[in-house]
Amino acid sequence: MNRPLDPRGPRFAAALTTVVLAGVLLAGRSPMGLVLLAAQTAMFAVGTVRGPSATPYAWVFRRFVRPRLAPPAELEDPRPPRFAQSVGLAFASAGLIALLAGAILLGLLAVGAALAAAFLNAAFGLCLGCELYLLGRRLRGRLSGPAPAPAPAPVPGRRRLRPPGRR
Repeated sequence: MNRPLDPRGPRFAAALTTVVLAGVLLAGRSPMGLVLLAAQTAMFAVGTVRGPSATPYAWVFRRFVRPRLAPPAELEDPRPPRFAQSVGLAFASAGLIALLAGAILLGLLAVGAALAAAFLNAAFGLCLGCELYLLGRRLRGRLSGPAPAPAPAPVPGRRRLRPPGRR
């Protein structure tokens, strides 16, 4: 569950999430909008509980997209994307609850915030939830004592981690 991730997988998932959440904004409080938002909320819940590599979006990436790509230059820690999934879950849940309760503007604002974050990740590789995770780690380190020694600089041309299945 804590195996390193291909960083292109979460970006692919963010692109699909962007499409789904844009559909929610277009459909609004209609049954289709509520079903789309409930499905995306479930997707975030799976990513939060089991990790981003356990979502159906990750399965699609592994099965159909990754085999057509070159191996990633390096892999990433799954904890920041997992935290980002929990942030997405919070916004999607808030949006779903608000829409079901009739607070349409509040619900659409929550969905819009999740959409903006997903779009930034898909289009520019900027994962806001990941940045929040790293900020929290830095703040926790400052509050609990001296910061750990910095990691050594990567050697040009060498991977930090090996992709699974490679020797």
